[in-house]
Amino acid sequence: MDRIEHVFAAVSHRMNSMAAPGRPAGAPEPLSSLIARVNVAKRLYEPGMGLAGPTRLD
Repeated sequence: MDRIEHVFAAVSHRMNSMAAPGRPAGAPEPLSSLIARVNVAKRLYEPGMGLAGPTRLD
């Protein structure tokens, strides 16, 4: 086994053994809000122009 494969296997094993972070579950975002965010992102992006405007959508 090459060194990179050994390191990757060790990191992968360590990640799998870690517990998921204890993050409180928030209220799910309404579908209409998600659709609105996608539409804003579509309007901000124009091919060949890149992003025009803020990079955050919320």
